Amino acid sequence: MEPIIIEGTTKTPSVKFDAAQGVFELKGRSIPENSVEFYKPIIDWLDSYRDTPMDKTVVDIKLEYFNTSSSKCILDVFKKLEAIHKAKNSVEINWYYEEDDEDMLEAGEDYESIIRVPFKMIEINE
Repeated sequence: MEPIIIEGTTKTPSVKFDAAQGVFELKGRSIPENSVEFYKPIIDWLDSYRDTPMDKTVVDIKLEYFNTSSSKCILDVFKKLEAIHKAKNSVEINWYYEEDDEDMLEAGEDYESIIRVPFKMIEINE
């Protein structure tokens, strides 16, 4: 399965989802003009990955900021990961946030309360 790699811009996050390694990364800002359109290929890719996932999938979320429409799409990504986890595969989500960014920490905790996948909150000191 080919990895999905999307270069980040000022409005969209960089995406590096590598099925062979089982390592996924979403990094940067997520304020695209059309969130559904931006996230659709990622969600479709996860549907394919779900058929033959690695024994362990590690997801690194390193977002500085995301808008409301992105938050729904990010939840959809997490729901795909939850389906992989429910199928008895290990999925671990690392949610990175800057030490003084209470909003980003809270957002991660909100997702953690909705999705039944282990989250690890990781504070970045920069």
